[in-house]
Amino acid sequence: MNKLSKNIETDFNEILQIIEKAKENAFRAVNHELIAMYWEIGKYISNKVRQNAWGKSVVADFSAFIQSKYWRIKGFSAQNVWRMKQFYETYKDNEKLSALLREISWTNNVLIMTHAKTDEACEFYLALSAKNNYSSRELERQLDSMLFERTMISDGKNKLLVAKNNSLAAVRDSYTLEFLDLPKEYKETDFRKAIVANLRDFILEFGKDFTLVGDEYRIQVGNTDFFIDLLFFNRELQCLVAIELKTGKFMPEHLGQLEFYLEALDRDVRKSSENPSVGLILCSTKDDTVVEYALNRSISPALVADYKLHLPDKKMLENKLRELREFSEED
Repeated sequence: MNKLSKNIETDFNEILQIIEKAKENAFRAVNHELIAMYWEIGKYISNKVRQNAWGKSVVADFSAFIQSKYWRIKGFSAQNVWRMKQFYETYKDNEKLSALLREISWTNNVLIMTHAKTDEACEFYLALSAKNNYSSRELERQLDSMLFERTMISDGKNKLLVAKNNSLAAVRDSYTLEFLDLPKEYKETDFRKAIVANLRDFILEFGKDFTLVGDEYRIQVGNTDFFIDLLFFNRELQCLVAIELKTGKFMPEHLGQLEFYLEALDRDVRKSSENPSVGLILCSTKDDTVVEYALNRSISPALVADYKLHLPDKKMLENKLRELREFSEED
């Protein structure tokens, strides 16, 4: 193929975008109808079982019958047919959730249905999966890491900070980075390099609206060069997000360093169409009282978060969330 002119190549790419959008719309339409079909089958079977007209053996016979008629179509194993019944019965009385179901794949619906324990958790994962177009692997990781519980606990702690500066709403106060596979002893340089090497998983944990601008991002103030550990841009917030990595405990002086970087970014890097920059200090441990004192008089949109290098203890998180809810109800 002859070398294309710049204008023609631009035209071709615009047509390519039209094709890709049409393919995506077609996939969504097919998925919408597939979920609707599973819903109706689940409703039919649920009613038959409720009337004591069908039992497990009938469902198994139905599965074999369907597969003999439509041998090229997968998804009608006896186990999956029972899941259709469970699917309908789980959401039939919740109109709000039933509208979200058709926005994600059947595999992701099954993952959420079998892992989420409350309607609130179901809604969280359904909306998140639809918004971020999660693959089943990505969604499974979020479920295994108990993202819902961690987010609810984080939101409870950050309520005052978010009210003070709404741009912090996209940032949590704790992150799980088990995928970094760091040794027992490591330095901040090792920490940063491991994040960059596992960027896809890091962004999955932080949120798909984050895009890496650079690591060890250089800013010059006067005649001195300074380096921000990680600089991201958040599409939803439309702002730069500076992340400073600390392998030890949070200290108040860390906040002064971050605020200095945010001022430099807003003066020299931020575009006029972008919102003020946001900062995050990511440390291995923190004393919540020290963090509260340090942030109380800060006018910068900054937050202190800790990280864990292993998946959280599920029972501990569930207990923390229950305690938080009980405390909120007392207020």
